[in-house]
Amino acid sequence: MAWEIPPSLERRAIFKEAMMKYSLITGVAGFIGAKTAELLLTNNKHVIGIDNMNDYYDTRLKNHRLDNLKGHKAFVFRQIDIEDIESIKGLFQEFQIESVINLAARAGVRYSIQNPHVYMTTNAIGTLNLLECMKENGVKKFVLASTSSLYAGHPLPFTEEQPVNQPISPYAASKKSAEAIAYTYHYLYGIDVTVLRYFTVYGPAGRPDMSPFRFIKWISEGLPVMVFGDGNQSRDFTYIDDIARGTILGLKELGFEIINLGGGVSPCSINELIKKIEKLVGKKAIVKYLASNKADMSETMADISKAKRILNWSPTIDLDEGLKETVRWHLENKEIVKHISV
Repeated sequence: MAWEIPPSLERRAIFKEAMMKYSLITGVAGFIGAKTAELLLTNNKHVIGIDNMNDYYDTRLKNHRLDNLKGHKAFVFRQIDIEDIESIKGLFQEFQIESVINLAARAGVRYSIQNPHVYMTTNAIGTLNLLECMKENGVKKFVLASTSSLYAGHPLPFTEEQPVNQPISPYAASKKSAEAIAYTYHYLYGIDVTVLRYFTVYGPAGRPDMSPFRFIKWISEGLPVMVFGDGNQSRDFTYIDDIARGTILGLKELGFEIINLGGGVSPCSINELIKKIEKLVGKKAIVKYLASNKADMSETMADISKAKRILNWSPTIDLDEGLKETVRWHLENKEIVKHISV
């Protein structure tokens, strides 16, 4: 005779499952989303991850990240688009969600010029959909991923107090819209909001449209390295583990705060980045300089004093160490990388 679960134990298990509180991470198959979910899970938190698995870049990389998460018993995945309000409503009814980390976004400055509508529908309306469901279900904590691209035209280092009212790309404009609607829902409904402005995130399994991934692949494969502009433009590169840790720290109750997460040191030029990667890969780059893009910023650098003060956060991994780990991942995952178009 097969052993059966006594009804009382079965009811208890169902009740326990219903009482579990989850953090919802949108864009969980993305670069930052996957690492943030991983850190929460290793800290014994329950995570619902959603992603629409769009093909902005090769989904093999997204599935690679997801495969690393699906082994966790406390992880639930749903293929849902944050633009789909009915599916989002159903998710909030199905699970007891205590916080939302919105990392689902259409990213990339140049691509946003070609496809501006999808940036607004995902980054602005998608954010509105989440906030509306939070309001309806009494969920009080919202972490929103934003961008250093909003600081165009301001002097370095960029501080959160600088007015960011002149975005120079549809991407930046859509993120400004998301920040604005998040503040509205904080003001009207008491939702606690942390807006995190990320500065050039890089690391293992990173985005293929970002320079570190592209340069490592091109140099490793002996292909020309395409650089927009003269290569003297500089970025405040920030390692993925530090970004994910700062994102989780943003879950604390803050009211409404905008906080920079960046390297916090002198920015690195694109030309210098290429030299560092050449040394790590052991090959000389074939560099081809192209016309600069009007929407590209010449340099970025974060003032991270607010992150230190409010979140007790500082980056722990410098660019040399981070690039070493990134190159190592590329070499260990050649079978994935070689198929990914950049």
